[in-house]
Amino acid sequence: MEWAEHKGIALAHIQPGKPQQNAYVERYNRRVRHEWLDLHIFATLDEVQQVATEWLWSYNNERPNMGNGGMIPAQKPRMAA
Repeated sequence: MEWAEHKGIALAHIQPGKPQQNAYVERYNRRVRHEWLDLHIFATLDEVQQVATEWLWSYNNERPNMGNGGMIPAQKPRMAA
């Protein structure tokens, strides 16, 4: 919270027991759990970071997203140019 204050970022917390107030984050967290976190037994934090980095790159660069017409997310900025 101190970091956010230093950067001028206002934090808004959701109400306890109301995950629907932050549906995008909840959906992303569910996807992370189901697509890679539940599939591995990690020995170190470095191993977790490596798998997370690889998954995020694939998610942003290789995976079609139906929300933007079936394009991969990395294609969308190129289409706008």
